[in-house]
Amino acid sequence: MTNFVKNMGVLDQPMEQQVFNDRYQIIAKIGSGGMADVYKAMDSVLERPVAIKVLHRHFAEDEDFVTRFRREAQAAANLNHPNIVSIYDWGSQNSTYFIVMELLEGESLKQHIQSKGVLDIREAMEITKKVLSALGFAHRNDIIHRDIKPHNIIITKDDEVKVTDFGIARAGVSTMTQTGTILGTAHYLSPEQARGHEVGVTSDLYSAGVVLYEMVTGRIPFDGENPVAIALKHVHEAPVRPSEINPEVTPALQTIILKAMAKNPESRYQSAAEMRNDIMRLMEGMPIVAIPPDEQETLIMAPSHGSRNDATTQRQAPRPIPAPAKTKPNWPAIFIAVVLVLAASMAGGWFLVSSGILGGPEMITIPDLTNKTEAEAAAMLNAKGLKLGEVNEAFSNTLDPGVVISQQPGAGEKLEEGKEVAVTVSKGSELVTVPDVIGDTSAVATNKINKAGLTLGDSKYEFSEEFDQDEVISTDPEIGEDVPADTEINLLISKGQDSVQIQDVEGKTSAEAKSIMEGDGLQVTLSESFHDTIDKGAVIRTVPVAGSLAKKSSNVTVYVSKGPELITVPDVLEKLEDEAKAILAEKGFNIDVQILNGVPVGQDNRVISQDPSKGEQRRKGTVVLIVVGNSAE
Repeated sequence: MTNFVKNMGVLDQPMEQQVFNDRYQIIAKIGSGGMADVYKAMDSVLERPVAIKVLHRHFAEDEDFVTRFRREAQAAANLNHPNIVSIYDWGSQNSTYFIVMELLEGESLKQHIQSKGVLDIREAMEITKKVLSALGFAHRNDIIHRDIKPHNIIITKDDEVKVTDFGIARAGVSTMTQTGTILGTAHYLSPEQARGHEVGVTSDLYSAGVVLYEMVTGRIPFDGENPVAIALKHVHEAPVRPSEINPEVTPALQTIILKAMAKNPESRYQSAAEMRNDIMRLMEGMPIVAIPPDEQETLIMAPSHGSRNDATTQRQAPRPIPAPAKTKPNWPAIFIAVVLVLAASMAGGWFLVSSGILGGPEMITIPDLTNKTEAEAAAMLNAKGLKLGEVNEAFSNTLDPGVVISQQPGAGEKLEEGKEVAVTVSKGSELVTVPDVIGDTSAVATNKINKAGLTLGDSKYEFSEEFDQDEVISTDPEIGEDVPADTEINLLISKGQDSVQIQDVEGKTSAEAKSIMEGDGLQVTLSESFHDTIDKGAVIRTVPVAGSLAKKSSNVTVYVSKGPELITVPDVLEKLEDEAKAILAEKGFNIDVQILNGVPVGQDNRVISQDPSKGEQRRKGTVVLIVVGNSAE
């Protein structure tokens, strides 16, 4: 306990009095979360306000939490994207762990939703598009967020969207979530998170779908008395369709939301770019690629006794789940499943008609036309007794021109003989011109690239005499080249002029100093000067001084000692005392005077001897003894 108090002693002070790393002065507390408190602080080095996240004190000795906190900093610090909060620094001080990040002015998306109730459809899609851009960048860097929710999405005063708080993020697929432990917020977590299973890219997309659902309906899809109850609903229940809450939600937008929220990860969008592209198509008035997910995937298990019989339950029975080996039959569950099947089959009588049991028209199952050419699709339909209807076109970065992207009605549905099936075919990749970002900072360049519908790829760095630090030198593909949308643009970024830190060579020989400087790529000029304490031939100092930075190939002057400066002792014999003193002092000598009594009258007050003698070489400041005569006895 004594060691703990000693280690944490600094925290006994008010937080506002603390300075982290002798640089970040805490100003005020601005927020708090499950793992950490957030403070506004001032960076005294760069003279800018920052936000500092400080791990809660009771977590400081928990190795798992500290590991997760460090991982957040290391992962997030590598994410340089206009829709991700920038991480500037991180570290620990007196067992206190902290992260220094960009200070944002604005409100959380949760506050934004609460103030508006229901967001405008286009605003909701614009926000989602930017969130997906951030997630796509993180996923390409092998980082899963794991806690996407409106509270972690900031709308700045400039209407920029920033994803923050990678508090439970981890590079790669998670193995950190232990059995029975749910990391994330219950209202927004994916079914696999609720089960404590491994999570991946599609887990973030599920949460993004929930956030979009909340923006356009004004309410969360699942709620309950406690987190466990909510988590179970994510696993077992289908959400109320958004259009039933807000009629302004179009079928296409509803398809996007429900596909993102599919219970089975394989039925969701498989990348943030895929979901973002559908939203962008919808915003441009083009047909989306996604088709409504199989409702059987949306409803994995039958609702518990007494729950609402929603549209999904009425239309289709849940997929039977194989019983474990050597287990007695679960007769109540089987009975419920049979009842549900019967209820579905008898609902309204339409099932009987469509099956032909009551003598209705023959219904034909529509084949899957996707990935077929237009001609192949027409032939397949003709063979079934159906017709190819309206043919629309849309850009596709994955399918060749003329290949079917989607169809309406979808594969597996039924139509009467002679009816038409509409298709959307690819018109090839949408070409985008690589914008001119030469000379822009990396942040400005990233923003231009994203606005052009492209994606930031890898960034490489090299020294440059022409471009300042952080300015873009070149791109790959090159500026002005037409490339498919979402193409990754790689940047070559300047590290500034190549420089080297001047080493301390004081006391070394001139030859040693010259070798060291030239080895660092510097040019050397030797200059000699006297020095009273440094031996002859040894280095006195350099200009620029040791420790400073100098451009490579620039000149450094190395001053070498000539040893102490020697002065010739002047002749002051027969000089009057005052005159002798003045001569010696002017030369830089110190003087010691002795009086010799009983000298002849003619030598009164005159120098009759000196030591050192005239003509000898001595250092400045040497004491010269003069003997002055006095005739008195």
